Amino acid sequence: MSRLPWPKYFMEIAFLVAERSTCLRRKVGAVAVKDKRILATGYNGAPSGLPHCRETGCLRQKIGVPSGQRHELCRGLHAEQNVIIQAAVHGIPLSGADFYCTDQPCLICAKMLINCKVNTIFFAQGYPDQLAVTMLNESGTAYECLEK
Repeated sequence: MSRLPWPKYFMEIAFLVAERSTCLRRKVGAVAVKDKRILATGYNGAPSGLPHCRETGCLRQKIGVPSGQRHELCRGLHAEQNVIIQAAVHGIPLSGADFYCTDQPCLICAKMLINCKVNTIFFAQGYPDQLAVTMLNESGTAYECLEK
């Protein structure tokens, strides 16, 4: 009987974390890992203590904003942003960590991950943001699409 490979193990955890998401449009989860140890997890949703979109409704949906555009019109933080925030709050450095994300990071998250000096970003499904890919390539930040 074979064991689950590490990349699949951490990606499955990212999908489990995504189940905590309160986004009405897309459930996203992320996990930061270093030396096969989980440093922090995050999912997309409103800041702590504030009403979630399940309670307020989705502004982006109401005004017809397409996926991948106008991120500033959202109550929620992205999963990757929440991982970075959790690590910062608890004093955990992310430099050299690998990120496992259910979805390819958007431009904003890609820029943040570049500045965190992450090693590799693994994701299970694409996202319509070519500029994010361009910037990851320019920065030399490795990324790879893993099948779930």
